[in-house]
Amino acid sequence: MQTFYIGENKINLNSPPFIIAEMSANHNQSLERALQIVDAAAQAGVQAVKLQTSTPDGLTLDADSEDFVINDPESLWNGQRLYELYQKAHTPWDWHEPIFKKCKELGLIAFSTPLEEKAVDFLETLNVPCYKIASFEMTDLNLVKKVSQTKKPIIISTGMANLEEIETTFKMAKKNGAKDITLLYCVSNYPSSISDFNLNNIKILKDKFKCRVGISDHSTDNRVAIAAIASGAEVIEKHIALDNQKKGFDIDFSLKGKEIKKLRDDI
Repeated sequence: MQTFYIGENKINLNSPPFIIAEMSANHNQSLERALQIVDAAAQAGVQAVKLQTSTPDGLTLDADSEDFVINDPESLWNGQRLYELYQKAHTPWDWHEPIFKKCKELGLIAFSTPLEEKAVDFLETLNVPCYKIASFEMTDLNLVKKVSQTKKPIIISTGMANLEEIETTFKMAKKNGAKDITLLYCVSNYPSSISDFNLNNIKILKDKFKCRVGISDHSTDNRVAIAAIASGAEVIEKHIALDNQKKGFDIDFSLKGKEIKKLRDDI
């Protein structure tokens, strides 16, 4: 029986699969909505809820030049100024404690993705049981080092990275004290099409790094997650929102309400 620990939580990977519900920016700057999303995750029977921890100033400059505006007609966020996007999308830091408290009350594991180094210091004051490194930060070796030095479990998304970059990050984490590392195969398209995925990459990551491997899935249905489990994935991460929610920065690739439980049941 495959098990691992996140804090004091013993995770059995055989039944049910370990599902991480990513809230991201779907709270739409409403703490009430954020807590409702936690309720929806608990009702669906997932095991964990994840936030993202950052500040606009920690990610970009308050600038109007073309380098700081998204110019991609295929992007959900085309035309958005980066600073304003991060202002609207970030989770206020004073929300973390009530969200984590709500998760604990409902039996959910709560943790976060720090997107800047000072976010790690803040999350340590809340005693998070583990950390997630996002695809876009996995080559930020200073951030990887700081997270690894907490010696807590680390989940690392690998979207857009090649094997050499993944190996560099993996070795940096190991060197700085990370003993429990999970790699997530990830396609960094938002949303992703089924044809974007090559689930053989799950086996490649397992064979090369001899660690737990899962998938961060930005597709719009459950077939990728089902096939990923059949291909050896042990952890599934999906963005979530409320039933019938129409607006949200990540709404186009998020499971809503009862769809979250359907994912769990389908898997």
